[in-house]
Amino acid sequence: MGEVRIEDGIIKITQLDIQDPKVAKVLAEYPENRWTEVTRRAIKIGLGYLTGGSQD
Repeated sequence: MGEVRIEDGIIKITQLDIQDPKVAKVLAEYPENRWTEVTRRAIKIGLGYLTGGSQD
């Protein structure tokens, strides 16, 4: 389980494990030096999609 913190409006995630072979396959299609950027964008898009979900 990863640790998630919010500090000064910045989301900080440490020791995050995502066990999803389909996701790993998509990420592996990109050069390794872009993995951080791609993951950051995916999390940003995913959290944007969940906006308002905390009210359900």
